[in-house]
Amino acid sequence: MSDKPRIAIEYCTQCRFVLRASWLAQELLFTFADDLAEVALRPSTGGVFRVLLDEQPLFDRADHHRFPDSKELKQLVRDRIDPTRDLGHSDRGA
Repeated sequence: MSDKPRIAIEYCTQCRFVLRASWLAQELLFTFADDLAEVALRPSTGGVFRVLLDEQPLFDRADHHRFPDSKELKQLVRDRIDPTRDLGHSDRGA
């Protein structure tokens, strides 16, 4: 069992949020390939779109009334798993 962090993206199948969930999963895997144990997609219902890091809420569409963008999500993950890490162009202009 890995001690690396695990991310879960829970998404609504009724709303067809699977493409957004899989795109964000891909973005996180490209950026944090060596730092994460997994990025899991969790089908759900009821309009849900939430991102969990080690089962702790990282971003919830219900709280923000919008989806996270890639840059924002990468920064949220970085801030929790490696705050000193430079994300290159994703940090510029912040």
